[in-house]
Amino acid sequence: MAKDKESVLDDIFANDPMGLLEVKPQKSKAQSSDERLISSFEEINVFFDTKNRVPEASTTEVNEYQLYSRLKGINESPDRINLLRDYDRHQLLKISADVIAEDQSNYKVAKEVESIDDLLENDDIGLLSEKDDIFNFNHVPKDYQRASSDFIAKRKPCPSFSEYEPLFKQVHKDLIDGNRKILKFRQGNLKEENFYIHNGVMFLLVKINIEQQEHYKPDGTRVREDGRTLCIFENGTQSNMLKRSVEKILYENGKTISAHKEEGVKQLERELENITEEDSSTGYIYVLKSKSANPEIRNIEDLYKIGFSKNKTQKRIQDAEKQATYLMSDVELVSEWQCFNMNPQKFEKLIHQVFGHTCLDISVKDNRGKEHKPREWFIVPIHVIEDAVDKIISGEIVNYKFNTITQSLKKE
Repeated sequence: MAKDKESVLDDIFANDPMGLLEVKPQKSKAQSSDERLISSFEEINVFFDTKNRVPEASTTEVNEYQLYSRLKGINESPDRINLLRDYDRHQLLKISADVIAEDQSNYKVAKEVESIDDLLENDDIGLLSEKDDIFNFNHVPKDYQRASSDFIAKRKPCPSFSEYEPLFKQVHKDLIDGNRKILKFRQGNLKEENFYIHNGVMFLLVKINIEQQEHYKPDGTRVREDGRTLCIFENGTQSNMLKRSVEKILYENGKTISAHKEEGVKQLERELENITEEDSSTGYIYVLKSKSANPEIRNIEDLYKIGFSKNKTQKRIQDAEKQATYLMSDVELVSEWQCFNMNPQKFEKLIHQVFGHTCLDISVKDNRGKEHKPREWFIVPIHVIEDAVDKIISGEIVNYKFNTITQSLKKE
């Protein structure tokens, strides 16, 4: 008698000794909506850490206004407030009557405990369950668990913290004064003598002792560069985490603090100490920021004009509000480099070659009503511009390209 289709399929699945027909769903590495919300709230906490105040609506800084709007939206949602209460270290959340009422509606009166069985029955959150113990992190990547726990566990008091404490105070002042910025950590940003933030705590990466060079095993497996670091934290502790582990925890939940905006100029001055009388000054590379009141311009983050002038920049930008090339508004001089033996046309060509695809596309009318399309305005972070100028002066720029995803210069 012929078997029906269902019987045939049952036989096939029953005779699968190698498990070829077993299909396991692939776990997604994407963050859940709750994780994204917690991460976005942590950015507000970090803002409060550096500014000692909540984000304000009256600010002209786009990033601060975004944080203000985000906090406002959170405080209008009882569900979000409930989720974030454990992360609210600055009391930024407004615990409303709705939230309290929801807490009370979810509250259950526990049965009086008279025996072990009663205790097990009242284990609503599963603390006594063998399957889900409190040391199992079901929604956190294992590599991040190891890196994060190692990062905290290996901290110990720093015996020489008095040498570093003034540096942390100065960085906080620089952030308040606008001379440094808090940036998203990106792969490749880890460098000695740089400051970083993890879970709201600032630390200085003092040293990286490379113990393992990048190489490939005979089977083709790539082994990345690694070694012990010396990290000093602003709370007076230190850690000797592995370089790769520091990168992992910062990539998951960390920030980079940019260098002081004057450090790039000082580096260039050191390089120019070898200039002789035979070298001739050809002009100045400058970086300007617009003071335009036009929302279309003012709300663009990281908008800078990069140019070259034969004369001092301050003289060049006099009456900027009357010139279309300066967007018919006053400008602020952000950085300036004096150059020797440089061809201005070559510089202009190189800077457009690197940042041309980020050039601002806007039309501006002059005082006579004539329309202009100003060039040399680029949407690029200032630290990347300073890096590019250094590489233009050294001649290395021909080997680099600006990566809009990582917001950094990448070697081609």
